[in-house]
Amino acid sequence: MEKSLMVFLFIISLGLRAQTPVQNFKLTNVVDGSTVSLESYPTCTGLAILFTSNACPYDGYYVARIKDLIDTYQGKIQFLLVNSFQETGEAIDQMKDVYARWGLPVPYLTDKEQEAMTCLGAKKSPEVFLLKNMNGKYTVVYSGAIDDNPQVANAVTQPYLKTAIDKMLAGQKIDPAMVRAVGCSIRKK
Repeated sequence: MEKSLMVFLFIISLGLRAQTPVQNFKLTNVVDGSTVSLESYPTCTGLAILFTSNACPYDGYYVARIKDLIDTYQGKIQFLLVNSFQETGEAIDQMKDVYARWGLPVPYLTDKEQEAMTCLGAKKSPEVFLLKNMNGKYTVVYSGAIDDNPQVANAVTQPYLKTAIDKMLAGQKIDPAMVRAVGCSIRKK
């Protein structure tokens, strides 16, 4: 297939995905053992679902930035951390240990069956999916990178996720609606 046609079809599929409600999924929060789903937040304006890892160095670079985003948007949108990795260093016990070190006051969900990963099409860590609540159904309005500089926080010039959240909360169009995430690949089981 011609490259330009493939790119066009990819862009069309993103547009269709952005208009389609996200299928509900239920995951376990390793922090307290509770079950968390999209339906757990029926009146929330939006959700930021962040695929993360215990071991990927890129995730470590973002801990302080993620904490800042959580603090900035507390009470406005809900952040959820999701771990879909299968490797032994990503087991639930290690997830609990890493969560305690991170100090992020949000659920850390285990997705070892890769239900959420498959539902949203996540491929990297860190990779974020910003979902907007539209009459009780969540729709992806932004996906991809958190910002344009994974390694150096003070060199960020494009805070993609922050901009997308601000635009979503203001009822404005999010552009770009997708930016390629940079990080560690999540292997399918």
